[in-house]
Amino acid sequence: MLIPSLRRFIVLFISCLLGLSTLFANPAPAQAFDNPSLLPEKQTPIIDLANFLPTLQEESLTEEIKEFEEETGWKLRILTQYDQTPGRAVKEYWNLNDQSVLLVADARGGNLLAFNVGDEVYNLLPRTFWVELQTRFGNMFYVEKNGENNAIAQSLETVKGCLAEGGCNVVPGLPQEQWILTLITSVVGGVVFGLAARPRKQDQIVAWQWALLLSPLWGILFIAFGIGPVVTRTAEWLPLLRNILGFMLGALVAYLTPIFNNESTHSEGKT
Repeated sequence: MLIPSLRRFIVLFISCLLGLSTLFANPAPAQAFDNPSLLPEKQTPIIDLANFLPTLQEESLTEEIKEFEEETGWKLRILTQYDQTPGRAVKEYWNLNDQSVLLVADARGGNLLAFNVGDEVYNLLPRTFWVELQTRFGNMFYVEKNGENNAIAQSLETVKGCLAEGGCNVVPGLPQEQWILTLITSVVGGVVFGLAARPRKQDQIVAWQWALLLSPLWGILFIAFGIGPVVTRTAEWLPLLRNILGFMLGALVAYLTPIFNNESTHSEGKT
């Protein structure tokens, strides 16, 4: 149980590093040329050149995309590619505009997913949202476990949900790998708090001055990185409770360990 979770955490961490490298760049597919001959004659919102989508799922997604566009005006498009790609020709084919989202699935890179997003979409879904969406559903472990088709479908469903709700700053939902990261930062924050609160004078119980002095450090670890990602992505109370308990446990261990060491030293001196 621990090994798969650790593996997922490592993969997510590496994917986040790769995704953050493109944080200040437009999420755009690798399109270096125009090849209109690969485009179908009949207009369709999905071009599955890599055959990632089963027929029934492709038909279902096509209907959902058309209905969503009619209801909201947002234009969602999917392009899967492998050895060949139509390149920039899709922009004219689909008449992509400021209200368009183009999802490109290409298994040749380190991440399956890439997004080309219109300017008006960025007003509701910021760049950080797309980086997180890419790293969550396009990373190698998720694709290996769920398949390319489900990675595409789940990311598209997330975009639809956020656009329908009027926007999202973060990707909804809290995967186990991300929660583990928040738990780790909560425990580390507790350790920093516990070490800072250790008494440094005789008859002193808690060194509140030091705890307050180091509050920016343990506050960032616990509140910004431990609590913030949880409360902004899910309404469930259990992950939040676990992180709070992790902070308290880390603080208690760090606070009491020196006391145990001192008592052990005193006992050895008496003997």
